[in-house]
Amino acid sequence: MEVINDNHCSWVNDLNQRSNIQILSSDLDCEWLIIGAGYTGLSAARKLGQLYPNQQIIIIDAQLAGEGASSRNSGYLVDTTLNDGFTSNKELENYKKKADIYKLGIEAVKRFIKEYQVDCDWNECGKFFASSKEEDSKILKNFSETLSKLGFEHSLLSNSDLKKRLGTNFYNIALYTKGGILLHPGKLARAMVDTLPENVTLYENSSLLNWKKINDKVVCNFKNGLIKTNKIIFATNGFLKSLGLKSNYNFPITLTASMTRSLTDKEFESIGKPKEWGVLPVRPMGATVRMTKDRRILIRNTAEVYNPYQMSQSELNKRSLKQKIGIKKRFPHLPNDIIQSSWSGIVSRTRNSSQIFEKIDKNIFAAGCYNGSGIGVGTLFGEQIAVKASNENSKEIETIELRKKPTWLPPQPFLNLGVKARLVYERLKARSEI
Repeated sequence: MEVINDNHCSWVNDLNQRSNIQILSSDLDCEWLIIGAGYTGLSAARKLGQLYPNQQIIIIDAQLAGEGASSRNSGYLVDTTLNDGFTSNKELENYKKKADIYKLGIEAVKRFIKEYQVDCDWNECGKFFASSKEEDSKILKNFSETLSKLGFEHSLLSNSDLKKRLGTNFYNIALYTKGGILLHPGKLARAMVDTLPENVTLYENSSLLNWKKINDKVVCNFKNGLIKTNKIIFATNGFLKSLGLKSNYNFPITLTASMTRSLTDKEFESIGKPKEWGVLPVRPMGATVRMTKDRRILIRNTAEVYNPYQMSQSELNKRSLKQKIGIKKRFPHLPNDIIQSSWSGIVSRTRNSSQIFEKIDKNIFAAGCYNGSGIGVGTLFGEQIAVKASNENSKEIETIELRKKPTWLPPQPFLNLGVKARLVYERLKARSEI
């Protein structure tokens, strides 16, 4: 499983380059092995390092740690979601179970930030579910009723309010939720790399080729070495399927995003000098848009079934044009050449937008598939899958286990055909929102 990411992600390029990179180059034995060094894997490694200070723990990634999907998302730490899957979940109790997991995820990230004094541009400014279509007010009013029943502080806003807050006339209706948090995903992921316990060894740019269980050991073959381990945690999220884990329950989706340079004083003043904000779409294939604290505009308005291992620069450029159009729709007076970088990333989805948190065998565990909510839930699931793999329990695990389990997906090629058809349908419905 070799993944090659483009090197133009603004969040990653904001960070200092690391020099302490180890690549696996020999055969090893360990007590614990974690595959995947994103939010989930890094949190699992940190927790295991605390629980077993005298045991050897290895975490390994096919790329640079924290620089895959963890650093490539839009930086939303969510308390509530509106479009979190292809199947609508109207049952209040099930929605509450999801919200309870989101709450625990926020608390897990908060604990980490407090304990290690992390600067990740944390901003408890809330978020907007917004649309240019007046008819979407019905969706938002129904969502408002759900949030009211669950006690979430929120408000419905019209065009004039949104113009003042966002600096654009594009949106006509929105629902604002107070509990959402915006942050710099690259800074958060890097902090998790930098604070790994001393008994955790990190190997990067080391692709897992295959794995199998032999007697009571799990044997993993990598490009330049082999690792035998007593227990293994798979934390590869969008790549669980490619490793043969829960294959009929999850699938990867490729997203692309772009970010502008920082607006000049004149440009920023022309849109009303808004405070940092984040907008999520009302329709599933609409655009996610952010104004960052340093006056950059981020937009993500593509989602597709695509080769998850690599996107060529020419293909990325095609998608960047869609993001340019999306920015011009919202801010027509800004320059045409304002986009500074574009990048791709992978999310993992399930049919019913639930997550994977499982004991596969007595010494094999897996966590992932966050349906676009990976910052908080990924951090939480990493910590708690380490607890579960230690044959322990927690209140967090009890809450996680209350969720609906992922439902079965049809086999290929029917799965890809179905997902592509659904994406085309949702894209047509949301074409004005891109």
